Amino acid sequence: MPFSHILGQDTAVGTLVRALQTGRVHHAYRFEGPPGVGKELAAVALSQALVCTAGDPLGCGRCDACRRAAGRSPGRPASPLHPDVQFVAKNFYPAAVIGRSRDELTEISVDQVRSIVLAHASYPPHEGRARVFIVRDAEDLSVGAANAFLKTLEEPRPGTHFILLTSRGDRLLNTIRSRTLPVRFAPLSEPIVRGILRDQGVPEERHDLAVELAAGSASAALELADEEQTASRDAFVKSVLAAAAARDLGPAVAFAESVDRDKGALKDDLRALNAALAREARAAVAADPRRAGLSAKRYAAVSRAVAQLERNASPSLAMASLIAELRSVIG
Repeated sequence: MPFSHILGQDTAVGTLVRALQTGRVHHAYRFEGPPGVGKELAAVALSQALVCTAGDPLGCGRCDACRRAAGRSPGRPASPLHPDVQFVAKNFYPAAVIGRSRDELTEISVDQVRSIVLAHASYPPHEGRARVFIVRDAEDLSVGAANAFLKTLEEPRPGTHFILLTSRGDRLLNTIRSRTLPVRFAPLSEPIVRGILRDQGVPEERHDLAVELAAGSASAALELADEEQTASRDAFVKSVLAAAAARDLGPAVAFAESVDRDKGALKDDLRALNAALAREARAAVAADPRRAGLSAKRYAAVSRAVAQLERNASPSLAMASLIAELRSVIG
């Protein structure tokens, strides 16, 4: 069944199942929650139920319509194979498909909304059941795209449904929020995330840190558990600690100057450093309280460095300041 493989979201799935069983499916939903917790899986399952031709209100998952709603075409765009299920997403369609000269690298443009949504939403579904538009990362809608969306959201054709997926619902226009029904998706529990890592064949030794940093997101955990990323993160942690433990400032200055990465990646590496320090503190708290206290102080220093980056501090300056503070704590 389409909803059976969605893990850890009983409340959200229950809301959708009740709507389908009672025939009271809203025309516009807003699925809110962290990335990688099942929002898109639920949107696809809902679209399967709406286009299913087997007479099952929850979607049978076996008929041709259900299979095509969940299937994807090869290449770009990787669109659903069912003509009545369409995605709207940043940089999803080649520029020429939506009448642009350049790809949409920063937002969902008004051109995409016009060519993918407005050009089709006023017509009956191709196969008679329903038409579904799934907006991935709806917070990426430009102001023009969101405004173009509004009238369709207000007065949709019967059988037309919109599902907006967002991890930052606060960034949506209030007019969009007021015209969509929210369905909340929670972070996944640790056992569920570990089970997903196990099912994907991720070695057990990579689970702990990935789960700790992923904050309940399966997609983040899988990315964090990637072999190359794990090695890169481990090397970063060792380099920072080695620079902090060096006899003079030379290694610290050299390391700080070598930091040349985007702030998001650096913050992830610093969170990995904090996870290592937290484990060190927990392990030492009973046998060596002084060492545990030092680890806790270093943890606080790393947290301040992350806060500096979030306030747009220079990565190299933030790292230089951090290593200097770590050296003082060690001393």
